[in-house]
Amino acid sequence: MESRWFSAEEIARYLGVAEDTIYRWIDRRRLPAHRVGKLWKFKTEEVDDWVKSGKTDEARRPVGRDRKNP
Repeated sequence: MESRWFSAEEIARYLGVAEDTIYRWIDRRRLPAHRVGKLWKFKTEEVDDWVKSGKTDEARRPVGRDRKNP
């Protein structure tokens, strides 16, 4: 059975973060998300891989900050 698509609210709950954080991560083009009309949809497998790869730490850094000097 294929996994279903999750909404931004559901994926926020799944990750234990605020929904606003999900949208910030999308805006920074780091969180894997798919636009369906006006809605964002997510596959948990893609999000899990993203988290495991450590991309959440990159998404938290202020934009324009030198990555060598956190």
